[in-house]
Amino acid sequence: MSAKKKLKTSAMIASIADEGTPTTSAPFGHALVEAAEKNPKIVGMTADLGKYTDLHIFERAFPDRYYQMGMAEQLLMMAGAGMAREGFIPFVTTYSVFASRRAYDFICLAIAEEKLNVKIISALPGLTTGYGPSHQATEDVAIFRGMPNLTIIDPCDAVDIEQSVQAMVDFDGPVYLRLLRGKVPRVLDRFEGYRFEIGKAKRLIDGKDALIISSGLMTTRAIEASDQMKEKGVEVGVMHCATIKPLDNEAILEEVRRHPDRPVFVAENHSVVGGLGESIASLLMKEGVAVTFRQIGLPDEFLGAGALPTLHDLYGISTNEVVKTLEQYVSSDEEIMPTI
Repeated sequence: MSAKKKLKTSAMIASIADEGTPTTSAPFGHALVEAAEKNPKIVGMTADLGKYTDLHIFERAFPDRYYQMGMAEQLLMMAGAGMAREGFIPFVTTYSVFASRRAYDFICLAIAEEKLNVKIISALPGLTTGYGPSHQATEDVAIFRGMPNLTIIDPCDAVDIEQSVQAMVDFDGPVYLRLLRGKVPRVLDRFEGYRFEIGKAKRLIDGKDALIISSGLMTTRAIEASDQMKEKGVEVGVMHCATIKPLDNEAILEEVRRHPDRPVFVAENHSVVGGLGESIASLLMKEGVAVTFRQIGLPDEFLGAGALPTLHDLYGISTNEVVKTLEQYVSSDEEIMPTI
C-alpha cells in the first residue's frame, strides 16, 4: 500500500462506488416504497437509524406505517415479531453490528424459532465503514449462519437490492439482509437477463483458468478483477452467491466441476472465519471435490479505523489486492503457480 494513496472518502458512511460508476441512491428505500404501494401489510421499523438505512424514503411515503422505536434494538426485534404475528410484513432496519451482537437472542427466540415473517435489513456490513470495531460487522454472517430458519442475503449492488425487496415480500419467513446504502453502484445491469432469486447462485462470467465465488460488494471486485486478468490473458470466472444461507449447493458444485483443474477463490466482505468461504470449503470437502482453494476476506482480528480505500487495500479486499491474490496462483500461460 502506498503511503501517498489519496484518502478519497470519509470514515463513517462512505460510498463504495468508484468515481464514474453508475449508481442509484437509496435503492432499498425506493424499492420498499414501490412494494408497499402494492401491499398494505408492509410496515417499516427502525431503531433511530431511518436516515442511515434509507428507511426515511419509506417514512416520507407512508408516515402512518413507519415506526421509530428509539435506540433499543432488542425492542425493535420484539416489536417486529409482534407485527408479524398480527399479519404484517415488518422490515426492521438497524446496523449489522447491532442486529448480530446486541439483538441476537431476541432474533433467535422471538423471530427465528417462531419462523415469523420479519425482514431484518442491516446496514454497514463487513468493512463498509471506517469507524472501527464498534461499527464494523465483520462476523455477522458467522453469528447468524448457525441460527435455524434464518435466510441470509448479501446483495452485490443496487440491482440486487431492488430485486431482493420484492423477493423478500414474496418469501414467507425471517430474512437477514446485509444492506449497501446511500449511492449504491449498479454492476449487474451489465449481465443481460440477471435476476436475483433467494437461494440461487448465478454464474456471471465464464473462465477456464480460475473461479471466484463471491457475495456482496466483493462480487463487484471479482468482476473488476476478472476484467483486469482477461487483459493479461487469464480467464477468471465469477459466480455470484447472493444468498449465503441456504447455500445453492447444486449450482456451486456444478460450477466447480466444470473446470476441475482451475483454482477456486471465495471472496467476501466478512471475516475468513465462519462466512461464505468456510461454508463453501465445507461443501467441497463433504462432496470429495479436491481443488486448489483460497479465501479472500477480512482477517480474524479487530480492524482499524480510517478511510475505506486505504482499509480495503490494507485488508486485501480492494480490486487491486484481489488481482494480486489471483496472480499468486494463476499465470498467463494457464499454469497454476505453486502455493505458499
